[in-house]
Amino acid sequence: MNAPLHRRLPPVVPVRALAPTVLTVLALCSGVSSIRFAFQERWEAAVIAILLASLFDLLDGRVARMIKGTSKFGAELDSLSDVICFGVAPAIILYFWTLHDVPRFGWAVSLLYCVCCALRLARFNIMDQSAAEDGTVHKHFMGMPAPAAAGLALVPFAISFHTESDFFREPEACAIYMAVLALMMVSKVPTLSTKHVRISRKLVLPLLVGAVILAALLASSFWATYVGLAAIYAILLPVVAVQAMRENRKEPPEEPAGPLE
Repeated sequence: MNAPLHRRLPPVVPVRALAPTVLTVLALCSGVSSIRFAFQERWEAAVIAILLASLFDLLDGRVARMIKGTSKFGAELDSLSDVICFGVAPAIILYFWTLHDVPRFGWAVSLLYCVCCALRLARFNIMDQSAAEDGTVHKHFMGMPAPAAAGLALVPFAISFHTESDFFREPEACAIYMAVLALMMVSKVPTLSTKHVRISRKLVLPLLVGAVILAALLASSFWATYVGLAAIYAILLPVVAVQAMRENRKEPPEEPAGPLE
């Protein structure tokens, strides 16, 4: 007879194994807090909360792989957190910021963005599980990652904070912009993935210097630097897509298996 579940589980859990889960919970708290800030019309706080969620989301996966603390529970929690932080939260704060001026169309776009984010994450989980089972290595993401889409969705906020202008707060333009980001998430366009990027030793020092310069720019003019980084990522989207398509064409087709002897 099998022992009860609580008897089969280990009585103690290493503290290091909790680190990724703690980071995921912090990301979730930041994403939900951004919604609260939106209700209070504290727009800068709402945007910063989502950026913090992105930072925690970036760290939790890295830490889990570093300490070999990945688990199915952590993966499921991370996906649920991503839907809220990068799907629900950006859609809600953008709706209360400007999209409510076109209520029906604006709310429809907000729903589209949330649903596409959930679909993108569900597809990513299936592909990631399949890759783990058969050992496939994906050099690119299929479709825009949810954190990247959320980061681009916040660009109108960043521009308005930097310029103190309401020009980029036009609801129709923001609605179309959000719809494009939503469709990019569920598209099959190859996008940048840094998981398998390798840096030459010769570039380590220049990259460290660049990181210092970037930190200085963020400290001196945060929103302008943020818009610049978002623009670089947007420019890289077609470049990476074209490069991935060329690589796929160069790969030789698989030869059919011969008859069994």
